[in-house]
Amino acid sequence: MLRGMATHNFFAADLDAARAWYSDLFGEQPYFVVDGGYLEWRIGPRRDEFGIVNAAYAPHPTGTPAGAITFWAVADVAAALKDLVARGATEQMPVTERGPGFVTATVVDPFGNVLGIMENSHFEEGLR
Repeated sequence: MLRGMATHNFFAADLDAARAWYSDLFGEQPYFVVDGGYLEWRIGPRRDEFGIVNAAYAPHPTGTPAGAITFWAVADVAAALKDLVARGATEQMPVTERGPGFVTATVVDPFGNVLGIMENSHFEEGLR
């Protein structure tokens, strides 16, 4: 039934600030924009969709870290965590080894969303 992640959405009350922060993080501007409502990028080798929705349209309260966490693949969790914190994110969960080939950490972005990062040995296998 579930065929894979289509789009991962975060929420932000200040879309201009979110656009600037995530464009800097991704090294590119969103490819799809609905003025005042939505921003979307395609990132990574599979061009996964990452969107930011105006918090006014959220089906739940925003600004407090909560909800499901998507872990994005990175080559080095410790380096990625350091970079995200330098960009203004707040460390939520420190670098944690989960088992051979699996290391995670989470941050809260400046807009109250939880962003997970992960070294995942299966990720590279899936790209081949």
